[in-house]
Amino acid sequence: MSTNITWHAGLTRKERSELRKQKGCTVWFTGLSASGKSTIAIALEQHLLHQGLACYRLDGDNVRFGLNKDLGFSPKDREENIRRIAEVAKLFADSTTIALTSFISPYKADRQLARELHADTKNTDSPLPFIEVFIDIPVEEAEKRDPKGLYKKARAGEIKEFTGISAPYEAPEKPEIHIHSEKTSVEEAVRIITKYLDEQGLLKSG
Repeated sequence: MSTNITWHAGLTRKERSELRKQKGCTVWFTGLSASGKSTIAIALEQHLLHQGLACYRLDGDNVRFGLNKDLGFSPKDREENIRRIAEVAKLFADSTTIALTSFISPYKADRQLARELHADTKNTDSPLPFIEVFIDIPVEEAEKRDPKGLYKKARAGEIKEFTGISAPYEAPEKPEIHIHSEKTSVEEAVRIITKYLDEQGLLKSG
């Protein structure tokens, strides 16, 4: 990192929150491919927007069309993929927007880094709320869904380092929210997450 840079402070997060009448946070969805992460995140985004809240969803596939199009799926590239998204989510949350991230994010260390970035108060006045949501599904059930045909390709050896088949998924040990998507409807999942956010005071005015 360059040493010839200086942090330029502006409005504090508290001031922005009071002006926008909203608090920011990051809701970090993690789970296997086809677990339902994106489907639930989309439904949650729509629900929160209809409540008049500023909310934006960062999707694992979508960001690889632009911001992360230079990255592959090796462990090193996966690490950098999550690092970049964590930084972007932090900026959204700092702006008092509710950031929703929907990424497999298979490694505990990478998710912990994302959490620590939100807790860093070096250039801010307080930590940012980071809510890890584990969308849990047995790999067998995910394979049955397989809307993109990725598991089939992975089993055939056409996709290398595919999470759950030829690459590991390290499940969260203590997520803030744990949803078993094969037993929970999308609507119920949205209610569970919304209830948690409300209990944490994140759906109320600044």
